[in-house]
Amino acid sequence: MNVLTERSEDALSGIKMTGQKRLVLVSGRAHPQLAIDIAAELGSDIVPTDARTFANGELYARFDESVRGCDAFVIQSHTAPINEWLMEQLIMVDALKRASAKRITVVAPFYPYARQDKKGRGREPISARLVADLFKVAGADRIMSIDLHAAQIQGFFDGPVDHLFAMPVLLEYFREQLDPATLTMVSPDIGRVRVADIWSDKLGAPLAIIHKRRDPLVPNEVSVHEIVGDVDGRVCLLVDDLIDTGRTIVKAAEALRKNGAISVVVAATHAVFSDPAVELLQSDAIDQVVVTDTLPIPESKRWDRLTILPIAPVLARAIREVFEDGSVTSMFDGAA
Repeated sequence: MNVLTERSEDALSGIKMTGQKRLVLVSGRAHPQLAIDIAAELGSDIVPTDARTFANGELYARFDESVRGCDAFVIQSHTAPINEWLMEQLIMVDALKRASAKRITVVAPFYPYARQDKKGRGREPISARLVADLFKVAGADRIMSIDLHAAQIQGFFDGPVDHLFAMPVLLEYFREQLDPATLTMVSPDIGRVRVADIWSDKLGAPLAIIHKRRDPLVPNEVSVHEIVGDVDGRVCLLVDDLIDTGRTIVKAAEALRKNGAISVVVAATHAVFSDPAVELLQSDAIDQVVVTDTLPIPESKRWDRLTILPIAPVLARAIREVFEDGSVTSMFDGAA
């Protein structure tokens, strides 16, 4: 049985305890299906919540049952409109704190503002740090997230941060779909080399790197320059943490094709899919796109070459470990 989905009856009975410890799941409105899937994995329920948006755009949230003394997990996916869902999660954390929850964990599969993790030029904000501060002031004791865009974000929060990984889920899929003998792992830029190198080791495939240069004055515009590594006659697996507009990935795929790749498959944890991503990703240069459901993907943003893998088992297992004061790190020891 996969280490990420393994569940024991003892663990589940502990989660259902209403004596000394009580686990409470609450969910924002951004991605309710993910919360439902997590609850199903845990054999638990989601606390009914009165969440609404007033005519002037202000948000409101109230829980329909007592949360006093509980171990609460606030699940919210930060999709567009990201500021609205961030504010809703902050309000829910504040409500839990004021209702005397014992411990509050923010479950943010896709950490908001993660790409603003440092100052690239003068007079810029470090918004990822600001978000961490907002969670702390609202009353969060802990943050749980998947594949942070920059690992240093873990140090922005004054408290435990559970940095989870989607790699075992994705690797399990690709081990069944791709032949290592013809496979080459590809990093879409220098910044993702470390992750691609780990994938390379896990799949027993050589590594290639795409060198690109981004124009700092033109957002979302990328120029691909050269490929380091042999991709001629190979099946190339491009791996990244997220896909936003898709321009970076498509240009990378086109460059691989021009250099002789016979097939290009794209893997990413977070399917942001801002316009015109869906249109661009249906390029003839890409044979398949594989993502997880950390963010909601409506039917209008799905196509026949898109594969969506469930992430709820990973989050549910991490929630169980935190609730039982276990080891989140142990989830990934030898898992891939």
